[in-house]
Amino acid sequence: MLRIGFSFLVATLVLLSCNKGSGFELKEGDILFQDLDCGVYCESIETVTLGYNGANLSHCGIVVMEGGRPHVIEAISKGVSLTALDSFLVRSSDKSGKPKVLVGRLKKGNEFIVENAIVESRKHLGKDYDPVYDIENDKMYCSELVYFSFKDQGEFLFNLNPMTFKALGSDSTFADWQTYFDDLQQPVPEGKPGLNPGSISLSDQIEIVYQFGSPDGMEWE
Repeated sequence: MLRIGFSFLVATLVLLSCNKGSGFELKEGDILFQDLDCGVYCESIETVTLGYNGANLSHCGIVVMEGGRPHVIEAISKGVSLTALDSFLVRSSDKSGKPKVLVGRLKKGNEFIVENAIVESRKHLGKDYDPVYDIENDKMYCSELVYFSFKDQGEFLFNLNPMTFKALGSDSTFADWQTYFDDLQQPVPEGKPGLNPGSISLSDQIEIVYQFGSPDGMEWE
């Protein structure tokens, strides 16, 4: 309990600094990229695609306001959910105790896309989580939620790419991914269309405008 309370306090102080002392303010529609510390599963996601400046990114969500306070719409194991920002931030921390989270924002001139994205993201609240990363079913994984939320005149803002579950530089499926899909009794969807937090963080449609802390592997300019 003491450790959780300390983490919560750190996240709250970081948030206050972010929104006041630093001159930076989160905005609705910002995309939060997170380096989670959830063991083999997160490491498997991070291994197949590096993110912005080499960051290990395993999760993402969209900032919205709810009851006058910032929240994050995200697809997690219990489904598409609305999570208080401070609860989102305390999930992982770097060596300095700061949340391993980067803030992505659409480039200037796309404000109308943001307004629509908030509306679209809320439509998916309550949907089941998609453990097999199938872009065509009615379930959602974190990056898929971002993909379906951001559109420009009916066209999706972020690109789908052939998914890979192979370790970088290898021709073999990453062992933990093979075990993951074997447990689900599903084939590995190698080459199927999809996207992940790392690939979205590299999109030319956004810029990384703030970092709460430093995700593993990241080289900050």
